[in-house]
Amino acid sequence: MTVKISAADVKKLRDATGAGMMDCKKALSEANGDFDAAIEYLRKKGQKVAGKRADRDAKEGVVISLVSDDHTKGIVVKLSCETDFVSKNQEFINLTKSFANIALDKFPASTEDLLALPYEDGATIGEKITTQIGVIGEKLELTYACLEAPQVAPYIHMGNKAGVLVGLNKDNGDFFDAGRNVAMQVAAMKPLAVDKDGIDSSIVEKEIEIGKDIARQAGKPEEMLERIAMGKLNKFFKERTLLNQMYVKEGKQTVAEYLQKFDSDLTVTAFKHITLG
Repeated sequence: MTVKISAADVKKLRDATGAGMMDCKKALSEANGDFDAAIEYLRKKGQKVAGKRADRDAKEGVVISLVSDDHTKGIVVKLSCETDFVSKNQEFINLTKSFANIALDKFPASTEDLLALPYEDGATIGEKITTQIGVIGEKLELTYACLEAPQVAPYIHMGNKAGVLVGLNKDNGDFFDAGRNVAMQVAAMKPLAVDKDGIDSSIVEKEIEIGKDIARQAGKPEEMLERIAMGKLNKFFKERTLLNQMYVKEGKQTVAEYLQKFDSDLTVTAFKHITLG
């Protein structure tokens, strides 16, 4: 017996999944009109597409950064795709925003925890993404970071290309704009850590060896190599750690000195930076 698929049923499935009209009609036909089974059909289609496109690069996408009303919690969510055609689609942007809103509300600890959260119609966020892979026909990946501090300031780079969170150690609302300026600094200068203590020891060791090799190749005496390498390491810290970087908006003071203009004890506790690519 052939089940008649109404236009209303097709529209309902399309509204729920974002799939095309013909895909929704086929899914309902394959599921004999069962709405939940039709969603599962589309999800399985997404799994097949995901398997075929697993080795593709997903370097385009949308990054959303949000903070709570009291500015004590913040999240960054990135939904990656393969092409800018998809990333510029308003439905794709809205989908990313919906994931970000759930992330801010539930504040999960990891990307895996975010993917497991309920989305709609009994599906998790992870299952929704799988369904969308079938709908869009591209590899999609979700990346997530969160930050909690006395005050958190966000920044989204132009065109949703990058999202930054900066945590401050004081909750005075007058410092919020300063925090946002520092978040812009992170987006522009891409520091590796807040200060030198946050740099992994393996990176420090590598930079010292690089400094020694450069000095050795320049013909410097062996007894001078360590001192030269340490000088280069200090320069590395100034360039790649946030508080020691020159504040780009002014160029005459470090980020640490910029913050101390507002309060002598004001500093950054942590930052998160997620970017496309």
